[in-house]
Amino acid sequence: MKNARQQVICEIIAEQDIETQGQMLEALRARGVTSTQATVSRDIKELRLVKEISPDGKYRYAPAGQDDATDAERRLMEIFREGCVSFDHALHTIVIKTLPGLASAVCGAVDAMYDENILGTVAGDDTSLLIMRNAASAERLCAQLRRMCKR
Repeated sequence: MKNARQQVICEIIAEQDIETQGQMLEALRARGVTSTQATVSRDIKELRLVKEISPDGKYRYAPAGQDDATDAERRLMEIFREGCVSFDHALHTIVIKTLPGLASAVCGAVDAMYDENILGTVAGDDTSLLIMRNAASAERLCAQLRRMCKR
């Protein structure tokens, strides 16, 4: 039973972002697995799950020792957070103001998000311009960036 429950936990965190043990309990129940918070806590410890920052800036459970891609994503998010001063959108463009000399790094971090709605980016010294597919995608990306910037 324990191994089966822990397998379901691994499947859950692979498929969705789980921030809390309460959310984990709900996800387990949705799959027909009943458990207690104390048991889930032990499972998390035994599975060596850690909390990491997801691409949208929230915390989530993940296996310890994630691959280099996850570490790279985390570093890129940190570059964005540390270098970005402000951003806003108008129609299908997003303008990002950065600390002097960091526009290219911040632009690179945004490019690495692999959003198919980003048609292209241009960086100067302290300003980046993102060309989006349409106004709705610019608004969505700005909302995602706002969530990322919250600590």
